[in-house]
This record gives sequence, C-alpha cells and structure tokens, in this order.
Amino acid sequence: MVPAVLTELLSRPALRNDLATELAAVVLLEATPGYWQRAGLLRAQLLALGRKAALGDALIAQSCLDHNLPLLTRDRDFHAFTIAGLKLAPHR
Repeated sequence: MVPAVLTELLSRPALRNDLATELAAVVLLEATPGYWQRAGLLRAQLLALGRKAALGDALIAQSCLDHNLPLLTRDRDFHAFTIAGLKLAPHR
C-alpha cells in the first residue's frame, strides 16, 4: 500500500480500532531514491497545465509510477495523472 493512502485511511475519525489494527499490518511501498523530487515535479507539471493536482494525490500517483503499479480508485482527480503515465485499474 502507498504510505499516503494508509495515512488517509487512518485519518478517518470514525475508523474502527480493529480496522486500524489490520491496516497497520499491511505492507507499505518504499519510497525510491528521488521520490520526493519526482512527486514535486509531477505536481508542478500538472499545475502548469491548469490541472487539479492535490499534494496527497501527487504522492500517491508518484508511488504508483515508481513501482509500476496501477491505482485502483474512484476519485476522478487521478485521471489528470495519466498524462504522466499513471495506469488506473478498472473497477466496477
């Protein structure tokens, strides 16, 4: 799991304690060298194009790009990141 996703999930005030414990056991993706720089440049690229690029979304997208993993999401904001090669997993 992308660390920023775990942070977002654990930020829910109504999250049950048992679910928080299960989430804490999930393996997290490691940040690769240069991750923070690439995430910043990715966000800057989208902002320069007039696209919406929240910081948290840029961190999630960059983690997926670095590990060549598709992102499973219903959040349409991530569609902007496909311009940089982010793959979105199909969902129902």
